[in-house]
Amino acid sequence: MPPACKLSVIIVNYNVCYFLEQALLSVRRAVEKLGQPVEVFVVDNNSVDGSVAMVKARFPEVLLIENHDNPGFSRANNQALRQATGQYQLLLNPDTVVEEDTFRLCCEFMDAHPRCGGLGVKMLDGQGRFLPESKRGLPTPWVAFYKIFGLARLFPKSRRFGRYHLGYLSPEQTHEIQVISGAFMLMRQTALDQVGLLDEDYFMYGEDIDLSYRLTQGGWQNYYFAGTRIIHYKGESTKRTSVNYVFVFYRAMVIFARKHFAPGRAGTFSVLINGAIWLRAGAAVAQRLVAQAAPVLLDAALLYAGMYLLKEYWEDNHKYVPTAYPPQFMLVAVPLYIAVWLLAAFFSGGYDQPTRTSRIVRGVALGTVLISAFSNFLDAWRFSKALIVLGGVWAAAALVLRRMATNFLRYRTFSLASRQQKNVGIVGSWQESCRVRQLLEQAAVPARVIGYVEPQAGLRPAGPAPDDLLGEVRQLEDIIRIYGLNELVFCGRDLPASQIIGLMVGLPHHPPVAYKILPQDSEYIIGSSGKDSPGDYYALDITLNLYRPQQVRNKRVLDILTSLWLLMLSPMILGLQRHKAGFMRNCLRVFTGSRTWVGLRHATGPSRQARAILSPADAVQATTPLTDATRRRLELLYAKDYESSMDLRVLWQCFRQLGREEDIG
Repeated sequence: MPPACKLSVIIVNYNVCYFLEQALLSVRRAVEKLGQPVEVFVVDNNSVDGSVAMVKARFPEVLLIENHDNPGFSRANNQALRQATGQYQLLLNPDTVVEEDTFRLCCEFMDAHPRCGGLGVKMLDGQGRFLPESKRGLPTPWVAFYKIFGLARLFPKSRRFGRYHLGYLSPEQTHEIQVISGAFMLMRQTALDQVGLLDEDYFMYGEDIDLSYRLTQGGWQNYYFAGTRIIHYKGESTKRTSVNYVFVFYRAMVIFARKHFAPGRAGTFSVLINGAIWLRAGAAVAQRLVAQAAPVLLDAALLYAGMYLLKEYWEDNHKYVPTAYPPQFMLVAVPLYIAVWLLAAFFSGGYDQPTRTSRIVRGVALGTVLISAFSNFLDAWRFSKALIVLGGVWAAAALVLRRMATNFLRYRTFSLASRQQKNVGIVGSWQESCRVRQLLEQAAVPARVIGYVEPQAGLRPAGPAPDDLLGEVRQLEDIIRIYGLNELVFCGRDLPASQIIGLMVGLPHHPPVAYKILPQDSEYIIGSSGKDSPGDYYALDITLNLYRPQQVRNKRVLDILTSLWLLMLSPMILGLQRHKAGFMRNCLRVFTGSRTWVGLRHATGPSRQARAILSPADAVQATTPLTDATRRRLELLYAKDYESSMDLRVLWQCFRQLGREEDIG
């Protein structure tokens, strides 16, 4: 019996509503260009960001499968594959954008190659750069060894060491390959009927390698097809630089190797690979700690060196009795001074972006006052008020000068604010450019919109050209250079995906320009700075104050203080709690940072945060139970206007519920 349709498209989604919307819009256009029956599945793994409601409202043609938990990538895809009826079946990531011709060209290739069981395409990151995982070889034990120990990265085009990403094969030519990426994995239904579906032992990663291998073992061919391109933002649900990524990714390679290559030597192979995994995980932790600690350590070293020179100068020229300070001054007192100055600068926002001199000066001044005040109570450690004051002056100057020097080395300017300045150009019609401006303004994005570029003639209103019209898209390279643009926003209503991708690839990468896309009728502008960076977006309808660095810091301090206070008072207040064991457990969870007292339980924002025990909606007095939509709206209002006092109010009004578990409604 012939297939009911030509193509089945399957997208598994988990809390990436903004990416999913853009992916489905590009799929809709590609389906129109294919001109044959297509069915589109979205399998939602219990998202809480409004993904399901968005699909139902904007894409009624989609076949939606709503899971009430997160069963993982393999199991979710298999749910749709068991229902799919297409001659060809495509697994597509939600953080992708396909060209209008992608489905047509891929199906034509499959039609012309009847032994092709699986097909992958050329994938580009959010900046238009080629993603090497578009074509891969099998991770045999030796290939896995080369990748884990970095030889594949050192020699990417070597036929021995570069076999994981097949770096010796040109990305501009179609090749027969071994492994297709699960981000875009087009398969023949008859081949799947023969070799089976995805192996559900893999929760995330490895399932595409396993299925690709089984296709070749079944006598089918896998191809990398260079005739079409897609954008794959990457990074949103897979934090590639995290320790968790290292463990999950490489353990998937262990599962694959045990299953297919080393069943008789599983013990030895497991020890070797797991040892390598721990080494990589340790390196990832060390790299992250060094990256985060380096600015603080550099600041501390500058302050210590300055304090040493000040001490030497003061001893020789201004001390009433010209004797040396005791050794504990530099060994104990000065490190404590530096710790207070740096902590005060941190809590004042001195390490937030964008850098503000006023924050640094305010923090160091407060630290100087605290040091002077406490030294009055400790006679044995009262050395010199003058050195404390001079040290505070040096601390403020050193912190500011170090940041200016860093900016100069990176951006060739001493200005602290210039790094954050974005000169934005909009590629689209005058109407859509107005909508982009409104979005950027309401989202409080620190950017200066220089003007807009017409994708084609006839899109602007009749009459004289607007003052902010920069030119036409054919002049885009010159426009970027003349106006110093460092961000371009493409309007999806006015430009096809193929043209957007072509511009990303064709425009020069130096100086670097960030690319973002406003999908048709969307409330998000979406982009990514690279394959290892999470995709980001600007939201049209809401700016979440809750996720600003200063508020994140204040919220964490408030959680710590309230947890300590509640623990100290627990003998008196424990009897008032409805869930007494849960109360003590929650106090410890919040103190350690795994939970927060108040936060979003029914809605999600653009940043990750500890899971909340209470919702601001819990403090609302209502005669009837609140709907989920009402709870989400209340939480988004809380996030938009967040101040620490809001948490205190919710804690007071929900005082007897502090012992609740997170899954209590």
